[in-house]
Amino acid sequence: MTDSTTHEAAPHAGERPRVVLGVAGGIAAYKAAELLRRFTESGHDVTVVPTASALEFVGAPTWAALSGKEIATGVFENITEVPHVRLGQQADLVVVAPATANTLARAAHGLADDLLTNVLLTARCPVVFAPAMHTEMWEHPATVENVATLRRRGAIVIEPAEGRLTGKDTGKGRLPEPDEIFALCADVLARPRATADLTGRRVVVSAGGTREYLDPVRFLGNRSSGLQGYAIARSAAARGADVVLVAANVSLPDPAGVKVVRVETTAQLREEVVTAASGADAVVMAAAPADFRPTTVSDAKIKKATDGSAPVIELAQNPDILHEISHHRSRPGSVVVGFAAETGDETGTVLELARAKLARKGCDLLVVNDVSGGAVFGSPDNQAVILAADGAAVDVPAGSKSALAQVIWDLVVARLST
Repeated sequence: MTDSTTHEAAPHAGERPRVVLGVAGGIAAYKAAELLRRFTESGHDVTVVPTASALEFVGAPTWAALSGKEIATGVFENITEVPHVRLGQQADLVVVAPATANTLARAAHGLADDLLTNVLLTARCPVVFAPAMHTEMWEHPATVENVATLRRRGAIVIEPAEGRLTGKDTGKGRLPEPDEIFALCADVLARPRATADLTGRRVVVSAGGTREYLDPVRFLGNRSSGLQGYAIARSAAARGADVVLVAANVSLPDPAGVKVVRVETTAQLREEVVTAASGADAVVMAAAPADFRPTTVSDAKIKKATDGSAPVIELAQNPDILHEISHHRSRPGSVVVGFAAETGDETGTVLELARAKLARKGCDLLVVNDVSGGAVFGSPDNQAVILAADGAAVDVPAGSKSALAQVIWDLVVARLST
């Protein structure tokens, strides 16, 4: 495991990405079987390297059946193929899930007392650790220092999730869901030459659409699904960032390694974003806050009038969160990114309106979506033009929302580095 500037290139077209899945000895080892299935079903060539302790939880036949390969467990097996060196040298990604406190400690101190730790020392590709342990172990100063060491060397150490642990215990230390670990690893594999260039950075991302209630059952809202914001948060975590995701009315699983704060209204979104932004290096406002809210909210459901008349709803303008965080930055050099969903009208084209918005809001970058006909909302794909305050423009062709997220972070990183 070395500085990622030495990473090998991505697999050539037609080659299956080679993944080493290390499994350490924790109860969460059973979840690694689902992660393995996600890798194999998506076309990756996976070699499973369980520790001796991991095999106490899940046996070798399970790993062999799911991977289609014999399981490598010791440095002296198939010795003519030198597995303790070759596996790390040839991998495009090494992911350890679960990574126990013991495994993190051995990796941080460069020990090579089994096949997995040998692989970690010989790997010249991205390395991802997905920790799982009790809260006290995760928060122990030794583990904190070991995680900091691994991150400093370029490894991605995902923040554990919060929830039910073994026995009756709950807290931080739960293995993130396998689908989300896989999604983060896919982001890492998409850019194997890049460094973990957001390590040590704190970023805030907002996602989803706010609701402004008329009564206990009705609200004013919008069509934002949160998919783009979640992709941005996940990509930031894959690049090593400490990520806070403020999610407005989103029903998506939490991205691996991301702290999620849930809100409903624009006022709640503003409060959480402004608070989190005070210590952030970058803020990406991908959420769609409602521009207006009712001046009064009925305590009871509004009933239909017997004469067929409709109620009159008086609206007030909501605070402009993007304008506020752009013009009142507590951290010098921080980068603020806004989003503009435009359709164009008689006053201007989509880009003309977006340039005016960029100047008015005061952010550094503005991601512009043409949403004519409902495009973008709820779709896994996106197409955008990213405008910069210095006049630059980057055209991002149609592709996955994860691909757009990577372009956004590339532009943010370039500005954080200047």
